[in-house]
Amino acid sequence: MLLACVQTGIRFSDVPGNLQCVMNWIDRAGKSGADLVVMPECMLSGYAFGSRQDALPHAVPIGDPLFEQIAEKTAEWGLHVTLGYLEVDGDRLFNAAALVGPSGVIGRYRKVHLPHLGIDRFVDRGDFPYQVHEAVTQSGEICRIGLAICYDSSFPEPIRVLALDGADVIALGTNWPNGAAHTAEVVPPARSMENHLYFVAANRVGEENGFGFCGCSSICGPDGVVLAKTGSDGEMMLLAEVDLALARNKRIERAPGGAHVIHRFDDRRPEFYGKLSGSNE
Repeated sequence: MLLACVQTGIRFSDVPGNLQCVMNWIDRAGKSGADLVVMPECMLSGYAFGSRQDALPHAVPIGDPLFEQIAEKTAEWGLHVTLGYLEVDGDRLFNAAALVGPSGVIGRYRKVHLPHLGIDRFVDRGDFPYQVHEAVTQSGEICRIGLAICYDSSFPEPIRVLALDGADVIALGTNWPNGAAHTAEVVPPARSMENHLYFVAANRVGEENGFGFCGCSSICGPDGVVLAKTGSDGEMMLLAEVDLALARNKRIERAPGGAHVIHRFDDRRPEFYGKLSGSNE
């Protein structure tokens, strides 16, 4: 299948303008034959809000008609897209991501790990467990997609949970600021290596209320191989042809005849990891 990673600017507090930007990128990705398009965090709203009250008018519920518009556009090309938005649910506000395809919204996630930065200072902590969602590619293959947002990737546990649940691809929308360029360089290949899967990190570019964003988007493959990455902080789309079977085969034979074999999952020893779950054992 063909993965597309969109690195783009975002119009602050302009949902209609950003929705049109999403549509334009879907058209561009569709013309390239992409099966899955990954877009940045807070793609519909912008990120650098100064208060919860300032952000609320630019938040939408998951049932908003704009998701139907996005679904209709994906149906034109037979692809799926992930994108970030601010979600309002009653009196709650979340930094969220949605997986949208021709049949509508087939996956969603609310950001669990919240840094003291931008809108994350004012949203509610995500309350959904990490889940893997299935999307059918244009060739009829099932792709298992895990959603995460920005700071989530700085913790190994969320990506490992998604990998153990069968994720082939991690779709990470992010708003890494200029000070996080090293994170953008190190984390995607590390997480893809640790879990032997594909990792798409779509960052934004431009400036917003005093924040500058570094770009540095990338697509990494099993064993941490960098398949594509941006060479600038300009707007662009990365493409990578991938084989999902490679992500599903966790057994890596590095020498002929089985002289050097590792298995990222079978070689784990959870009985020694008690502290990760709060246990003292």
